Amino acid sequence: MYVNRRAPHGTIYGHEGLEVVLVGAAFDQEVSMAFVGDGVFQLKQAQDTSGIGTKNFAGAYRALADYDVTRLYVETESLEERGLTVGDLMPLTYEDEEDNDQEKSSITLIDRASLGQLFEAQDVILNF
Repeated sequence: MYVNRRAPHGTIYGHEGLEVVLVGAAFDQEVSMAFVGDGVFQLKQAQDTSGIGTKNFAGAYRALADYDVTRLYVETESLEERGLTVGDLMPLTYEDEEDNDQEKSSITLIDRASLGQLFEAQDVILNF
């Protein structure tokens, strides 16, 4: 599992974390992602980086489904603490082959306690 804890811009962690996820998925690793703390801002819709002179990589999250990365866990408390709702996040979806290619959300809201249990079940956790 890849855990995103930092805001998308101002450091390399957000962009580099996404790159590592895409590389891992390209090599058929089973990939899931969690967004906690300021990491929830990485999935925010309508990011505009023109004022800070950095590349906006948020659109690359839309490619995750093409790499079979469809399990994105967003901590509910982190959203609430930052004044965000699920409606503020990009609508990231995938086509579920096991359900007649029904389009489903890749984002799962998860509370802090349940996310802790999910972390405990992981073989490897990489933090960004």
